[in-house]
Amino acid sequence: MFPSLNCRLPPSLGLYLLLLLVTTITNAQWIDYPGNGLATMTHYGLPSGFVASCGCTGASTNYPTAALSQMAYGSSANYGPGCGRCFNLTLVNPIIATPPFFPSVVKSIVVKITDLCPLSLTGWCSGTAAKPNSAGAYLNFDLAYPSKAIPDDFFPSDQALYGYKDFGVWNITYQSVACASDWPGAKDPAALGSVKELGLSGCCPADPTPGNVTNICPSFSDQNGLPPDTRTNSARPTASIDSFLVYLLVLGTLSALVKIYPSFK
Repeated sequence: MFPSLNCRLPPSLGLYLLLLLVTTITNAQWIDYPGNGLATMTHYGLPSGFVASCGCTGASTNYPTAALSQMAYGSSANYGPGCGRCFNLTLVNPIIATPPFFPSVVKSIVVKITDLCPLSLTGWCSGTAAKPNSAGAYLNFDLAYPSKAIPDDFFPSDQALYGYKDFGVWNITYQSVACASDWPGAKDPAALGSVKELGLSGCCPADPTPGNVTNICPSFSDQNGLPPDTRTNSARPTASIDSFLVYLLVLGTLSALVKIYPSFK
């Protein structure tokens, strides 16, 4: 119970908190994307053993993983329908290269989604149901790379011509595939499921089936029921913050403030 206070929030702070609360609750225009199509690919550093947004076991980092752009991932925090899904990603050409670069070999990799790439206004994960990112793609896959699970020369390059090896952002094609048959970590029990100690704040199905609500994670943001129990007996998370608790604390605080200060003037 909050005490009754005879004061008001500054107008700018009050408006900010109200907008933040509304955004948190209503920002759920998720992208309904087909099983295959065009996308962009970036890459980011993910420490070995790290437990990312979905709560997948740390051992999943021993195999190819990626973060999916937020509006395709299906949640702004913790787990979403994208968690655990597997995709075959094929490089097409880098977006930023002058002159244009087209690799002489076709490189593909099957990844498991274990993390979310936060929505931004102009970044590569800015795609929404109404607006693609600056490359014209609605989806972006942020590959966990460098990684011991991926060859160092996975990304083609021509350092002699361009003066650098890493183009940074690529046009790619994606294809939804079955994890059980296509993901390299599918036969390793330690790499499957979510960390037990996270309880229901983690959701990482071993082989999710799109359209099957019994083995697809709901949207944590939308709070559409409890996630399927994907917990395993694997080790505790090594470098993760339980954002479920943080989320509830922030949401509860903002709700209380709205009750205390019904008019932000």
